[in-house]
Amino acid sequence: MRKRYRVKKEREFQQVFEAGHSKANRNFVIYQLPKTGQAHFRVGISVGKKVGHTAVCRNQIKRYIRQSLQELEPQLRQDVDFLVIARKNAKNLDMKETKTNLIHVLKLSQLLNPKQENQVD
Repeated sequence: MRKRYRVKKEREFQQVFEAGHSKANRNFVIYQLPKTGQAHFRVGISVGKKVGHTAVCRNQIKRYIRQSLQELEPQLRQDVDFLVIARKNAKNLDMKETKTNLIHVLKLSQLLNPKQENQVD
Protein backbone atom coordinates (compact mmCIF):
# COMPACT_ATOMS: atom_id res chain seq x y z
CA MET A 1 0.00 0.00 0.00
CA ARG A 2 1.27 3.44 -0.83
CA LYS A 3 1.99 5.97 1.90
CA ARG A 4 -1.04 8.06 1.05
CA TYR A 5 -3.22 5.03 1.82
CA ARG A 6 -1.79 4.61 5.34
CA VAL A 7 -2.61 6.04 8.73
CA LYS A 8 0.93 6.50 10.04
CA LYS A 9 1.01 9.07 12.84
CA GLU A 10 0.20 8.17 16.43
CA ARG A 11 -2.16 11.16 16.66
CA GLU A 12 -4.17 9.91 13.67
CA PHE A 13 -4.29 6.37 15.11
CA GLN A 14 -5.61 7.73 18.40
CA GLN A 15 -8.19 9.91 16.65
CA VAL A 16 -9.66 6.92 14.78
CA PHE A 17 -9.37 4.71 17.87
CA GLU A 18 -11.14 7.17 20.22
CA ALA A 19 -13.73 8.75 17.91
CA GLY A 20 -14.38 5.83 15.58
CA HIS A 21 -16.86 2.97 15.72
CA SER A 22 -15.70 -0.61 15.96
CA LYS A 23 -16.81 -4.01 14.69
CA ALA A 24 -15.06 -7.30 15.28
CA ASN A 25 -14.94 -11.01 14.61
CA ARG A 26 -12.71 -13.65 16.21
CA ASN A 27 -9.57 -12.59 14.35
CA PHE A 28 -9.80 -8.86 13.63
CA VAL A 29 -11.20 -5.62 15.03
CA ILE A 30 -11.94 -2.70 12.70
CA TYR A 31 -12.21 0.88 13.94
CA GLN A 32 -13.52 3.34 11.38
CA LEU A 33 -13.85 7.11 11.22
CA PRO A 34 -15.63 8.75 8.25
CA LYS A 35 -13.71 11.59 6.61
CA THR A 36 -15.54 13.94 4.26
CA GLY A 37 -13.73 15.31 1.25
CA GLN A 38 -11.11 12.58 1.27
CA ALA A 39 -10.07 11.23 -2.13
CA HIS A 40 -9.37 7.68 -0.92
CA PHE A 41 -9.44 5.51 2.19
CA ARG A 42 -6.53 5.28 4.61
CA VAL A 43 -5.74 2.23 6.70
CA GLY A 44 -3.63 1.55 9.78
CA ILE A 45 -2.59 -1.97 10.72
CA SER A 46 -1.73 -3.05 14.25
CA VAL A 47 -0.43 -6.46 15.29
CA GLY A 48 0.67 -6.54 18.92
CA LYS A 49 3.17 -8.75 20.69
CA LYS A 50 0.33 -10.75 22.24
CA VAL A 51 -0.56 -11.94 18.75
CA GLY A 52 2.91 -13.15 17.82
CA HIS A 53 5.99 -13.08 19.99
CA THR A 54 8.40 -12.75 17.08
CA ALA A 55 8.66 -9.92 14.61
CA VAL A 56 8.64 -12.48 11.79
CA CYS A 57 5.18 -13.69 12.83
CA ARG A 58 3.77 -10.17 13.26
CA ASN A 59 5.17 -8.99 9.93
CA GLN A 60 3.71 -12.00 8.12
CA ILE A 61 0.26 -11.20 9.51
CA LYS A 62 0.66 -7.56 8.40
CA ARG A 63 1.70 -8.68 4.90
CA TYR A 64 -1.39 -10.91 4.66
CA ILE A 65 -3.63 -8.02 5.76
CA ARG A 66 -2.01 -5.56 3.34
CA GLN A 67 -2.27 -7.97 0.41
CA SER A 68 -5.92 -8.72 1.19
CA LEU A 69 -6.76 -5.02 1.38
CA GLN A 70 -4.91 -4.37 -1.86
CA GLU A 71 -7.02 -7.01 -3.61
CA LEU A 72 -10.20 -5.54 -2.08
CA GLU A 73 -9.25 -1.90 -2.83
CA PRO A 74 -11.83 -1.32 -5.62
CA GLN A 75 -14.67 -2.50 -3.34
CA LEU A 76 -13.71 -0.45 -0.27
CA ARG A 77 -15.40 2.80 0.68
CA GLN A 78 -13.14 5.75 -0.10
CA ASP A 79 -14.39 8.30 2.45
CA VAL A 80 -13.04 6.66 5.59
CA ASP A 81 -9.97 6.11 7.75
CA PHE A 82 -9.89 2.71 9.42
CA LEU A 83 -7.68 0.58 11.61
CA VAL A 84 -7.29 -3.19 11.36
CA ILE A 85 -6.21 -4.71 14.66
CA ALA A 86 -5.27 -8.38 14.70
CA ARG A 87 -6.33 -10.65 17.55
CA LYS A 88 -4.47 -13.71 18.88
CA ASN A 89 -6.19 -16.19 16.56
CA ALA A 90 -4.93 -14.31 13.48
CA LYS A 91 -1.51 -15.98 13.78
CA ASN A 92 -3.08 -19.33 12.88
CA LEU A 93 -4.54 -18.10 9.57
CA ASP A 94 -3.08 -18.54 6.11
CA MET A 95 -3.52 -15.97 3.34
CA LYS A 96 -6.90 -17.25 2.12
CA GLU A 97 -8.37 -17.46 5.64
CA THR A 98 -7.05 -13.98 6.45
CA LYS A 99 -8.79 -12.53 3.40
CA THR A 100 -12.04 -14.37 4.20
CA ASN A 101 -12.02 -13.11 7.78
CA LEU A 102 -11.22 -9.55 6.66
CA ILE A 103 -14.09 -9.62 4.17
CA HIS A 104 -16.41 -10.76 6.96
CA VAL A 105 -15.42 -7.97 9.35
CA LEU A 106 -15.41 -5.36 6.55
CA LYS A 107 -18.99 -6.35 5.68
CA LEU A 108 -19.97 -6.06 9.35
CA SER A 109 -18.52 -2.57 9.51
CA GLN A 110 -20.11 -1.66 6.14
CA LEU A 111 -16.82 -0.69 4.54
CA LEU A 112 -17.44 -2.68 1.36
CA ASN A 113 -19.53 -0.97 -1.30
CA PRO A 114 -22.91 -2.75 -1.46
CA LYS A 115 -22.94 -2.76 -5.28
CA GLN A 116 -19.69 -4.71 -5.48
CA GLU A 117 -19.96 -7.01 -2.44
CA ASN A 118 -21.06 -9.96 -4.52
CA GLN A 119 -17.90 -9.64 -6.64
CA VAL A 120 -15.67 -10.07 -3.59
CA ASP A 121 -16.57 -13.69 -2.80
